[in-house]
Amino acid sequence: MAPDKKPKKDDSKKFKKMKNKNKKKKKKSKTVSTVPIDNRAIDSEWWDVFWHKNSTTLGSNEPYDEEDGFKYFFRISKKTFEYICSLVREDLISRPPSGLINIEGRLLSVEKQVAIALRRLASGESQVSVGASFGVGQSTVSQVTWRFIEAMEERAKHHLKWPDSNKMDEIKSTFEALSGLPNCCGAIDATHVIMTLPAVETSDDWCDQENNYSMFVQGVVDNKMRFLDIVTGWPGGMPISRLLKCSGFYKLCESGERLNGKVRMSSKEEEIREYIVGGASYPLLPWLITPYEDNDLEIPMLELNQMLEAARAAAVKAFSQLKGGWRILSKVMWRPDKRKLPSIILVCCLLHNIIIDCGDSLHPDVVLSGHHDSDYLGQSSKHVDPIGRTTRENITKHLQHCKKKASCVHTV
Repeated sequence: MAPDKKPKKDDSKKFKKMKNKNKKKKKKSKTVSTVPIDNRAIDSEWWDVFWHKNSTTLGSNEPYDEEDGFKYFFRISKKTFEYICSLVREDLISRPPSGLINIEGRLLSVEKQVAIALRRLASGESQVSVGASFGVGQSTVSQVTWRFIEAMEERAKHHLKWPDSNKMDEIKSTFEALSGLPNCCGAIDATHVIMTLPAVETSDDWCDQENNYSMFVQGVVDNKMRFLDIVTGWPGGMPISRLLKCSGFYKLCESGERLNGKVRMSSKEEEIREYIVGGASYPLLPWLITPYEDNDLEIPMLELNQMLEAARAAAVKAFSQLKGGWRILSKVMWRPDKRKLPSIILVCCLLHNIIIDCGDSLHPDVVLSGHHDSDYLGQSSKHVDPIGRTTRENITKHLQHCKKKASCVHTV
């Protein structure tokens, strides 16, 4: 075996230089790692500074204490705020040297980042305006909000899912107690999120019946006004019946994978399957019951319509709370990225559910006073599925029989 060649003098000098450079690099990396990663003292006074700066801007004539003020600005209590921070903490920790900073050059704490994102979603104010209230720039608000949305999509998705059979039994029992409808699993509704678009992105699909550019959001809710299923991303110019058919929810119901639980036997021994209720803009289907629409309706039909409306009110109120609480959805959005907008909508729905799941509630001053989609009322679907018609008739007969039975008991 040939002996190793001795390195030339020049080579040995180069080797020593390389070695010294590596040592310097190692020393540099050590200094970076000694910088604290998530020291809450970095920005722990953010709320005191924010409250002092913004408490005078509250619109109500009544004086706010700090607890009420916190809920007004961020829509949630401090306890719920802490829970949300715990969900996204690992994703939002500001790590030097590239961490997000405020105008004083200090790293933003997780708490301040969550507050910035919540304020942007809650107020719908411009990024410049939100940034000014926190002492950060517009680009920081943009980065923080999007990081928060991405983190919530992943970390909070368990707050929006279709219920299991035990939970569904509770939902059906509560709907029956509130509205009288047997085997009702939820209510469906839809709303528009209005936006302006650049000229190159405008099309008839996105232009709706009110000549606004908008995106649809459809949701199925339970008796507590929690969203169980949502679909969004579709143009606001399509009919609601088409929006339904484009949704994954429709495909699951049509294939028998959803609303496929216990069948209820009516008083006349006729089957009443699981279903949800919707307004006149939705088609009558085996699993989607809508009101009677003839001009001369008999009393039993009118009574069923009233019950359907009482159950459907859960969805109407849920969307009013959603768009009232998270005003970014009720204001005209300035040229949003249509690929990112569905994520913003989803996170607002997740936040809506988290408020309910945590036993929290919206501040009364922020809920919408009117209908969530008042300019778009009046759509009507003429589609009537024969099996859906039979199911609706069976429900009507069952309710009438129960009514007669109850009146006989009272008479006795």
